[in-house]
This record gives sequence, C-alpha cells and structure tokens, in this order.
Amino acid sequence: MAVEIRLSAAEVARVRLAVSPLAETVLGVRAALGVGGHEVHRSWVREAQPVLAAESELPLLRTLLEGCLPSFLFPVPQERLPAFDTELAGLRAADPAYVTAECAAALGARAGELPGPAELLGRVADALTRCHVRLVAPHWGRMRAVLEADLARRAVALVDGGVEGLFAQLHADVVWRDGELVVHGRRRPGAVWTVEAGGHGLVLMPSVFGWPNVIVDYSPRAAASIRYPASGVGLLWEQPRPSSAGLAAVLGRTRAALLAELGEPLSTPDLAARLGVTPGAVSQHLGALRGAGLVTTSRTGRTAVHLRTRTGTALTAQPSD
Repeated sequence: MAVEIRLSAAEVARVRLAVSPLAETVLGVRAALGVGGHEVHRSWVREAQPVLAAESELPLLRTLLEGCLPSFLFPVPQERLPAFDTELAGLRAADPAYVTAECAAALGARAGELPGPAELLGRVADALTRCHVRLVAPHWGRMRAVLEADLARRAVALVDGGVEGLFAQLHADVVWRDGELVVHGRRRPGAVWTVEAGGHGLVLMPSVFGWPNVIVDYSPRAAASIRYPASGVGLLWEQPRPSSAGLAAVLGRTRAALLAELGEPLSTPDLAARLGVTPGAVSQHLGALRGAGLVTTSRTGRTAVHLRTRTGTALTAQPSD
C-alpha cells in the first residue's frame, strides 16, 4: 500500500530530523521476537532472545508487536535526540481513548485480550524500560553514533538540495512530487492511504532496527513521521578483530585500553568509569594519544568527546602475531 503524506508550504518549512531511543527499543524487541527484523541484526538477536525470554510481560509484548504496530508506541520526539526517559514519560501520558482506538485498529479482535488503557500503558512502559536497559542501552553508544552520523548526512543533503534533495536520498520507496510525499509499500499494490500532517509538519527519523524498511505513522496525533533505514547499519554489529598482543607493551595497558574503548564517541568521565582510573589520568593519556594522531577530540561547551582516528582504528585492528 502506498501512503501519501500531504504537506502545505508551511508544513514543508517544519520538516525536521530526530532520533528516537524509545522507537529503537520497540523495534528491537520486535526483531528479537522474530518479527520484522533483518539478517543484519542476527548477532544482536541471538544475544537478545534469551534475555527477552525471561521478561515477565513477554505475552503482552507479543500481542502488541507481532502484527501491525499501534501508533501510540511511537510518540514523535520533541527534540533532535531525546532521552529514553523523556520519551517514556510521553508514552505513559498518552490519551487513553487514543490508545484504545489504536489497539483496535492494529489488533482487531485481539485488542479485547488487553487490559484497560491505564493499566496497559503502565505495564508496557515498565516492560520497555527493562528491555531498554538490558537489550539496547549496552549498545546505545554505537547505535547513537550511527544515527547521529545519518542525521549529519541528511542535514548536508538539505543544505545542498533543499527538501527535495533531502527526500531524494531517504529511500528508493520515498518520492516527493508537487507538495506530496509518497511512500510506496510492498504489500497490497494499488491501495493508497492518505495522511494529513494537520499543520504540524513532518519528522524524519533514521532507524537501526527498522532497517531496511520505511515505517510511516498512518494516524499521527501531531506531526506526521517517517522512520527510514539509517545508513551504516551494516557495520554496526561487526566485531573488531583482536588487537595486537604487543600493543599494550608499546603504548602501555591504559592507553591500549583507551584505544579499544574509543570505537564509539565517549567523554572523559565515561572513559574513567569504564577503565577504573581517574579522569585526570584519562586526560593525560588522551593527550599522548592525540599527539600521536590516534585519537581526536571535539568539544561542545564544557563537554569533550573523544574518538579513535582511522590510524588508531587500524592499529587496534591488527591481528595478533
């Protein structure tokens, strides 16, 4: 089925980009249930399934996620990169009538198996919190780096080619024509569903666990939204080769450990906590690694974030002798 999203000129001016940790958790749980996932996530799913099997609300999650997805599970982020807890608060505060209507539309007769909306929201929010902590949070640093890199790429596309250039790069199924955004589905060819943005604009969100599909909210409460496959997902779960046995002897154990950790952007306090050393010691070692061209540092306000350079990555990826 194709989805037509109608956007006025004012709504085109409100097109924005965001990331949703809550949506990644929902879609990740769905993939671990064996629904809607892709082979690219196989290694993560293999680790996640035994953990998910112990979840007390697994039957409820199955009911909600194994078929069409109720839109209330995907509140549209109000900022570019909201905290998971912020989005979860929005989920808990969902209008009960909206929740009931969405469950009926997505689940049909099975909606009668669910508890009332107030109890449902509380149980689902608690279950998703546990799933996020156990399944997503340990990998969120790498996931966030992939998602933010995608946002940067789309921002450049917007600057270079305007909204038309931005839409042209999202996905082969997404077509922009004369003020109307069309997302071509792969099921029920010929059917068309129209979505009105209602004056609230459109939010575009890259997704790791939605990959490689495009997901559209058919019944938005505020801004219309599209979740599209983030670029770079294919590399997300790749495990680096063992570092050279002699690297620690050359650089020292702490500096070698710093390089190993900096495959994702991390702050000085993050590194200190992971390595069990003081922030001052981390700063000293980072200075040496920076001077050798192995680490780069960017600063936003008073926060410094560090990442391996290509040279540093090549060094850590050398096979053992």
